[in-house]
Amino acid sequence: MRYVHTMVRVTDLEESLDFWVNKVGMVEIRRKDVPEGKFTLVFLAAPKDKESAEATTAPELELTYNWDSDETYKTGRSWGHLAYKVDDIYGFCQKLMDAGVTINRPPRDGRMAFFKSPDNISVELIQDGPALEKQEPWASMENTGDW
Repeated sequence: MRYVHTMVRVTDLEESLDFWVNKVGMVEIRRKDVPEGKFTLVFLAAPKDKESAEATTAPELELTYNWDSDETYKTGRSWGHLAYKVDDIYGFCQKLMDAGVTINRPPRDGRMAFFKSPDNISVELIQDGPALEKQEPWASMENTGDW
């Protein structure tokens, strides 16, 4: 058995791709339009997983866009979050904030942070390796909303 991907439904494919690719930095691996089912699948991978994802050995994030749907997607209490390791949690969070993304749980501890996608998907960032030393403004930053 091998873990393959996590699928999330998105309401606006272009907005979601702007968020996941341009702001978060993920890489589009492949895309499949299914006219008979009226949906599009877009598979993304973290940059460090790109080579292995192309060989279909790394976990991917599948964005599912249902054409002509006006459904509002709700997440259940059983859903938690996606998680990604990053090389510099402070720098990554700053890049997101500069792109207009709200950091819901700042990396006060130099180890962990949370933000949400346009479709309300909670995403955890984890500092790769040991926690970074606490630094301002992060150490004093308050939580915003929920995650």
